[in-house]
Amino acid sequence: MLSKKTIYAFKALIHLAGVPSGQPVLIADLARDENIPRKFLEFILLSLRKGGILQSRVGKGGGYTLALPANRITIGSVVRTLEGDLSPVPCLSSTNYARCEECQDEATCGIRLTMADANAALSAVLDNLTLADMVERSEHERNRRLNVVDFSI
Repeated sequence: MLSKKTIYAFKALIHLAGVPSGQPVLIADLARDENIPRKFLEFILLSLRKGGILQSRVGKGGGYTLALPANRITIGSVVRTLEGDLSPVPCLSSTNYARCEECQDEATCGIRLTMADANAALSAVLDNLTLADMVERSEHERNRRLNVVDFSI
């Protein structure tokens, strides 16, 4: 399950993706517009900046912007930046490896082998979806619910 921190991060990133490129957004405005507690948002944005997903400018005309175009920010990179490794068992973690206490032999462990497949599938999906995909899916569903027909070719 995604934490509240990651949910808020996605809300903030979607908002920033909708702002003209290079136009910084103040934390106060982002917190107000997305109904996110400001102090919590500051912590989240700092983590995203350290993870290379956001950039910030200080002073007049300052604020936060996406560090990359939305179509280059993967959902997997955001989740890993905020949640850490995606692996369902510690023996598969590349950043926090720990041998499972119950395991006799990692090489033949059915749990590890099965969870490795699940981990690979989840990573493949999250690493192939982008922030732009998330925004597009939301807009598409919003238009569908409003019965808006897109006649663009």
